Amino acid sequence: MSFQPPGLFAEPEALKPLAERMRPRALDEIVGQQRVVGEGKPLRRALEAGRVHSMILWGPPGCGKTTLALLVARYADADFRAISAVMSGLPDVRKALAEAEGNFAQGRRTVLFVDEVHRFNKAQQDAFLPYIERGVIIFVGATTENPSFELNSALLSRCRVHVLDAVGADDIVAALHRALADSERGLGDLGLSVDEGSLKLIASAADGDVRRALTLLEIAAELAEDGRIDDATLEQVLADRTRRFDKSGEQFYDQISALHKSVRSSDPDAAVYWLTRMLDGGCDPLYLARRMTRMAVEDVGLAEPRAWRMALDAWDTYERLGSPEGELGLAQLAIWLAISPKSNAAYMAYNKARATVKQMGSLDVPMHLRNAPTKLMKGLGYGSGYQYDHDVDGGVALDQQCLPDELVGTTFYEPVDRGLELKLREKLDALRAARAAARDRKA
Repeated sequence: MSFQPPGLFAEPEALKPLAERMRPRALDEIVGQQRVVGEGKPLRRALEAGRVHSMILWGPPGCGKTTLALLVARYADADFRAISAVMSGLPDVRKALAEAEGNFAQGRRTVLFVDEVHRFNKAQQDAFLPYIERGVIIFVGATTENPSFELNSALLSRCRVHVLDAVGADDIVAALHRALADSERGLGDLGLSVDEGSLKLIASAADGDVRRALTLLEIAAELAEDGRIDDATLEQVLADRTRRFDKSGEQFYDQISALHKSVRSSDPDAAVYWLTRMLDGGCDPLYLARRMTRMAVEDVGLAEPRAWRMALDAWDTYERLGSPEGELGLAQLAIWLAISPKSNAAYMAYNKARATVKQMGSLDVPMHLRNAPTKLMKGLGYGSGYQYDHDVDGGVALDQQCLPDELVGTTFYEPVDRGLELKLREKLDALRAARAAARDRKA
């Protein structure tokens, strides 16, 4: 069944890029989104039954968001109007809504597709709300960013969010085969010769983006000599391939989260992989150095204190050597942090102390610990009774109270039974027991 929304397929097919010509015109032609629009799935059932709702399509580039919006218009038997939040402002939004209002008055619905909807500010997003409520438009917003963070709650409450996935390599290969076989819209009339291994290379380079894969195939077809896409052609086409990475978007935060959690889970292979992914995607190496220094302090802690020093050394090494040599220092650090014993005991102790300070307020310093630089202060008892630990047998004045009266006996630091902290726990347990006994004797 063929579908040509107004203004989208009206231009001569031959002038369009291959990716646009091969855009699916039926749900069965969509690849890689079976979880959302596969046979029997809720969204597919709703579309086929004509029960079309306003929605947010969230997914990476090239996964089929625009295509699905076009198909929503087809199954709703509605006019299709598209605007881009990158190129449009509030006047463009108002114009599109006015056109939709006119259609509505004539008994016709409009699917209003807003690409990159997360780039609209709150006022621009709010402009759609009354039109969605009244049914003037079927709103379809597309975003590569997490809607929970980028879209206001009023808009989200009026739309269903459908999460689309990056398209797998096998599904992309299937889309490439379709383009090679299709003589009407694709490259079928060129008689191209390309083996399965080459198609898999293109699919891998596309990194989940069907549009990108078709563009790479089209470039390869233009460069192919005698209709044959060989290794030399692919090497030329794929020379500047890059992976999906947004230095300020969700993928950035997902990947730094994966790096941190791989280190915490003591998986050096995963840690060096995620580090390399971020470096490959253009992440600032100094940012990674700073984050891994935080990991050394927060997650490795006193179980392996050398990790902290190594983190600072790796940071310094990168600043001295730059890329690519300095990146090896960061890789070694990621591996070392991952295989080091872990303890967040110091981190937890600090958080517990902060919470206590906030709860208890400004407790007085015990008199014997106070500084007494003047006669008046000495006369008031400042510093009176203080024991100089170096002059005491064993080097520790066990009966000397250092916490405020209200906190005597409070424990903040609890070492774990791993790495150096195993020894620290033995030492601290003995010291705390001796202090308790000394306090009891003094009492």
